[in-house]
Amino acid sequence: MTQPGGERRYRPGVGILLFDPRGLAFVGQRNDTPGAWQMPQGGIDEAEEPRAAALRELAEETGVRKAEIVGETADWITYEQPPELAARLWGGRYVGQRQKWYAARFLGTDTDIDLDAHEAEFDAWRWVEIEDLPG
Repeated sequence: MTQPGGERRYRPGVGILLFDPRGLAFVGQRNDTPGAWQMPQGGIDEAEEPRAAALRELAEETGVRKAEIVGETADWITYEQPPELAARLWGGRYVGQRQKWYAARFLGTDTDIDLDAHEAEFDAWRWVEIEDLPG
């Protein structure tokens, strides 16, 4: 959880805010936590560019390949997990995550969404008003 020299380690990751043509945002219900809704997100592979990771994670978690990135956060967003959770997540190597978030325009139709396209993380999905996004 701490690098040599005492620096705290954060898992590099990306998040995707996917908008449909009506301006609604995609959320998926985690299959391991019923009632927990979130936007697609995940880790950045070794030597992978964050933008490429965002499109890969979007495809893996939702099946969506028809999307274009239209914006990104200027800075990385860093947060820490509670210590008891951090000890279990990611083999205890990280205290939290450092994420870059992307806004993407969905260019497909709802039939292009396939939660089983890869290892399913979501078991349900919906489009929601931005005000209704999970905290």
